Amino acid sequence: MLRLINPEQEFLRYRRRLEIAGIIAAALFIGLFSRFAWLQIAQFEHYHALAENNRISLVPAPPSRGVIYDRQSMVLAHNYSAHTLEITPSKSGKLDATINRLAEIVAIEASDRKRFKKLLAESKNFESIPIRNLLTEEEAARFAVNRYRFPGVEMKARQFRQYPFGASFSHVVGYIGRIGEKDQRRLVEAGLDTNYKGSDHIGKLGLEASYETWLHGRTGIEKVETDSGGRAVRLLSRTAPVAGHNLYLHLDAKLQQVAERVFGDYRGALVALDPRNGGVLALVSKPGFDPNLFVDGIDSATWKELNDSLDRPLINRALRGIYPPGSTIKPFMGLAGLELGVRKPGDTISDPGYFALPGSSHRYRDWKKDGHGMVDLKRSITISCDTYYYGLAQQMGIERMSGFLSQFGFGKKSGVDLDGELAGLMPTPAWKQKRFKQPWWPGETVIAGIGQGYVLATPMQLAVATMAIANDGVIYKPQLIRAWRDPASGKMGYAAPQVMSRIKLTPEFLRLVKEAMIDVTLPGGTASIAGANTPYQFAGKTGTAQVVGIKQGAKYVESQVSARNRDHALFIAFAPADNPKIVVAVMVENGGHGGSTAAPVARKVIDYWLLGKLPTVLAPPGPDAVVDEVEDSGPAEETPADNPASTAASTIGTQQ
Repeated sequence: MLRLINPEQEFLRYRRRLEIAGIIAAALFIGLFSRFAWLQIAQFEHYHALAENNRISLVPAPPSRGVIYDRQSMVLAHNYSAHTLEITPSKSGKLDATINRLAEIVAIEASDRKRFKKLLAESKNFESIPIRNLLTEEEAARFAVNRYRFPGVEMKARQFRQYPFGASFSHVVGYIGRIGEKDQRRLVEAGLDTNYKGSDHIGKLGLEASYETWLHGRTGIEKVETDSGGRAVRLLSRTAPVAGHNLYLHLDAKLQQVAERVFGDYRGALVALDPRNGGVLALVSKPGFDPNLFVDGIDSATWKELNDSLDRPLINRALRGIYPPGSTIKPFMGLAGLELGVRKPGDTISDPGYFALPGSSHRYRDWKKDGHGMVDLKRSITISCDTYYYGLAQQMGIERMSGFLSQFGFGKKSGVDLDGELAGLMPTPAWKQKRFKQPWWPGETVIAGIGQGYVLATPMQLAVATMAIANDGVIYKPQLIRAWRDPASGKMGYAAPQVMSRIKLTPEFLRLVKEAMIDVTLPGGTASIAGANTPYQFAGKTGTAQVVGIKQGAKYVESQVSARNRDHALFIAFAPADNPKIVVAVMVENGGHGGSTAAPVARKVIDYWLLGKLPTVLAPPGPDAVVDEVEDSGPAEETPADNPASTAASTIGTQQ
């Protein structure tokens, strides 16, 4: 059937469709242009910044770490530049495949892979992690040619720390290591994390740790244009980093080396101070370790060897080794007896070779079996008479003894500018009750009088106490830092000597004790071997600290005792006696007698400092040698039967 078409109606319908389509198209164009206007005008700053961030990276510029010098400007710690190969995990794809392909170009050892995995576990995904440090020039050139094959892998110029003297200054200078989780938390808590952007290392021990904020410097910023692969194209601007402070020490590198050499194979510690200002001239802890091992990350086998060694090379014995001071305490005990009115200079005692408490059959023996006859205070120090000090301690009482000796720094930290120092121990009845829930026994006072029992001191404390005698009662704070240079201004700053205390001592009593200490180094004294033929006069005191107790009436024969159970040898000294320029405290672990082992070490150190004389005999006999008996403050008393807990022993790295 034929359908008729109405032209007018069809035209109107077509026109409506065009109008609707036009409206829709207009709406779409209006929406599109509105969006363009919104993006290009209203959001211009935002998207411009995003675009710039894609094109421009803000890269932290780590500062150069400050250099550490000795007093003669010899370098103890410095930096050098080298190339490293680093991977950013978020940009590199499959890590194992990337590393395997890199190994075809540069040498990558199993230890490099192990360290990389360890650092990867500790790092954020967007941080670059070194896979190889210290690239050779040839390796650097090979990677540069093949760089396009390795997205997310960069070759960077990094600064590395080096310690030229190796183990000689390991416990003083310390070392730096990679920033770990604990370090990062401490930086965040201190508000310093921003200044460590781009830095991988931080001071872990010694001066590197104590003066970290000075040595680190201030981080700079580089604005770098990058390509689509994230690689730097050109440097747009730079805020330069500020290098860390250079530190200048009181320490003398040559004196330190002399001290280490004369120790030989012995374990122990030596502290040398300048009594005129408290400057630390030498601080030796034997054995030490090579701090260079830690800079690039120490391998697990070496770490285990150091950590498990019976010689404890990681412990700073000068500050953390706490030992019975033995007879080195006698000059201070003598001063205490005089100042407290317990004894007078001319008072004498008859020494039969032992001391017994009233009403007790227990004998505290003297090192000389038959005794020394009539002994006054001066002679008691010169010949190191134990019996004199047993009686003096018993008369004085532990409370007064502890109170007086604490003025010299016993039982207190010296305040030296190194972390980790221990306070030693100057015991009291209250301390023992709190520590052991036991009363104080009279016998413990007796053995404390010769520096045994619970009395413990570090070599640093012995040096500080000796400084007090050398300085007529003035104690300076021990300081390693002598000066520093601010790299920003180029100006030098200087560490002023700090007087810690002034002990009121009667000049007559002090003179008597000094004369007795001089006599110690003369014929008839316990350090006469060390004092022979000195062109200067020096004062000292020997000490021998018992490590294991012996039975009543038994004789101590050194050659029959295992090396690690032999007595410790100690010696304190200052020289010249009339105008002291150096104070020395020496502790030789299991060295036997202070007069034959520790005193010669001190003599050679003093000879070098005052005369520039290098030692001809580098060390005393080794720890396994048989040493002839000499008159010294040898093995102390037996542990009192009524208190087994008071056995004299040394402790390294723990505080009682």
